[in-house]
Amino acid sequence: MKPLESDVIVIGGGIVGTTTAFFLRRRGVSVRLLERGLTGQQASGVNFGGIRRQGRALEQLPLANRALETWRRAVEWLGEDVEFIASGHTRVCYREQDVDHFLRYAQDARACGLDLQVLQGVALRERFPFLGREVLAASVSPMDGHANPRLAAPAFGRAAVRLGAELHENVEVVRVEQEGAGFRVEDKSGRVYRGAQVVVCTGAWSSRLSAQFGEPVPLETRGPQMAVTEPVPYVFRSSMGVFTSNKHESVYFRQIPRGNLILGGGAHGPSNIDTCRAGVLPINTVRQMAQFRRLVPSLAPLHVIRTWSGVEGYLPDAEPVIGPSEKVAGLFYGFGFSGSGFQIGPGVGETLAELISTGNTSIALDTFSIGRFDERTETFSGVVPEASRSQMR
Repeated sequence: MKPLESDVIVIGGGIVGTTTAFFLRRRGVSVRLLERGLTGQQASGVNFGGIRRQGRALEQLPLANRALETWRRAVEWLGEDVEFIASGHTRVCYREQDVDHFLRYAQDARACGLDLQVLQGVALRERFPFLGREVLAASVSPMDGHANPRLAAPAFGRAAVRLGAELHENVEVVRVEQEGAGFRVEDKSGRVYRGAQVVVCTGAWSSRLSAQFGEPVPLETRGPQMAVTEPVPYVFRSSMGVFTSNKHESVYFRQIPRGNLILGGGAHGPSNIDTCRAGVLPINTVRQMAQFRRLVPSLAPLHVIRTWSGVEGYLPDAEPVIGPSEKVAGLFYGFGFSGSGFQIGPGVGETLAELISTGNTSIALDTFSIGRFDERTETFSGVVPEASRSQMR
């Protein structure tokens, strides 16, 4: 069987893989996208759906800002609605030290193009009268919002195909190796694909491929604990979550126009990259609801009608791997978003497409280099960013 050839092979059909393919085609680069299941089936399709810039490490904000521009133009570029709503995103806190953090972060983020409003006292109660009395402050990002993760990655995949990309679903890649000036990619059935460059963005499974080039990373898998309630009147316009160093307090919610509330946060559940399955623990949902009652007491009567989870990949410093391999020319990575990759995904895809097609990008990627990991000890060089204490989608 004759191998299939292209300029770039993108492995992984989540939000990063599909947007990388989309932007490569916009630049006229031939691209083949390989996905082991269906596009958006894994973490990109089961997450909270938050389009959240605030709370990210400052180094991520240029990518997040670039991504927001794509979310704003999604209907125009994709020809279909992914339910992006610029509803605003709000973080609240219960402790004085976290109020101080809000103020410092707002000042630092302004230099990175993110304007935040920090509300306390009377201003807080007037803006959000439904909040529990323990809430001391709120940090509001007016231009952020949310979208439907079930729709987004498949829509970018279809748009890439309309622009000329080749999309192959239900193709499990098992081996990637250099071959001459390019790469040879083999799937589970023995089919071979060849490309001049390769992008690995296979989420929690990425280390299996990066390790084939001597660049393993200490990825952990975790299962987000998600739920949706019965529909009620549409009153909560802003996505909202708790910033805290206590994981069990870190819950978040958003309401969609038809009335249902999407809930998440708290302790993670079990997940497995071999079975591609993750589960919701009932006790986690019970504890989530207790925290939601603390955050917004009026949520107490709501009934949960469905729960779900997915397999997410986490790295020790909560920073993703984005950019070129440090050992192999023509090999690129985009994975390890530690539960906060949905919003930033299109910015990463556009930046990778720019880097692959031109050899340069205006956005600094040094922080996200795969070289920060030591393959011998599975440790990393770097400092855990303060803003990563509570990663809210």
